[in-house]
Amino acid sequence: MNNRYKDMILLADSGSTKTDWCLVTDGKPVLHVCTKGTNPFFQTTDEISEEIASNLMPKLERSVIDAVYFYGAGCAFPEKNEMIRRSVNRYLPVPVEVGSDLLAAARALCGDEPGIACILGTGSNSCYYDGKEIIKNVSPLGFILGDEGSGAVLGKLLIGDVLKNQLPPALKEQFLTQYGLTPASIMDKVYRQPFPNRFLAGLSPFIREHLDEPAIWELVTRSFLAFFTRNVKQYDCFELPVHLVGSVAWYYQDILKDIAFDLGLHLGAIAQSPMEGLIAYHGK
Repeated sequence: MNNRYKDMILLADSGSTKTDWCLVTDGKPVLHVCTKGTNPFFQTTDEISEEIASNLMPKLERSVIDAVYFYGAGCAFPEKNEMIRRSVNRYLPVPVEVGSDLLAAARALCGDEPGIACILGTGSNSCYYDGKEIIKNVSPLGFILGDEGSGAVLGKLLIGDVLKNQLPPALKEQFLTQYGLTPASIMDKVYRQPFPNRFLAGLSPFIREHLDEPAIWELVTRSFLAFFTRNVKQYDCFELPVHLVGSVAWYYQDILKDIAFDLGLHLGAIAQSPMEGLIAYHGK
């Protein structure tokens, strides 16, 4: 689709945890819908279609939609993008443009200007965007090999410290009690249950609540420093603004600003969600 904007468009910002849908007309949002996260690497076309049919379509009612712009985790390969396109077209036979969540971040944060666009949410990612397209991307590698600074990695580090007795005993017991966990149930959720990244990222509130604990503070700052040094510093980050989007970026922004300042980086926009920026981008 060459046109950025049509009379009635449906925008989707999909992560591993949830998908935010926004119906836009005349450049203004008229309906917001939240469904479960979609990732074509972990789900089949039928599973994605079922979520759309059950939790999106009833909310749209009789809206006449001209085009769909779907941005999502795992949408960086043609065959995966085609899965999303087929799933949407089962119920909405209109043009569907599918792009990565990283492209969503770049368009939302940078618009038509060059910059470094970063995601810090359940997962993490980054790129150099020239104002039109992504020029360079350091592979995030997922929460096992990479995803530094993400909610999943923060949760992974916390769990590791809990199970290896690196936290004060009282704090360890408080954590296990608060989340109703045992060492055995943790191992099951991480190694046997689906979407361990969601489980791990869901532990972020406990981390935020205990930033005054030195071990927790060190865990967080070490992970954010790794994100900047292993990813962002591979771009022209000292010449361009570094923008951040995602729940982790939003809730930990004060720490991120301090670390970026120490590294000589200039942080630009920080947003909890790319949706507002996407509405502006596609409404031009």
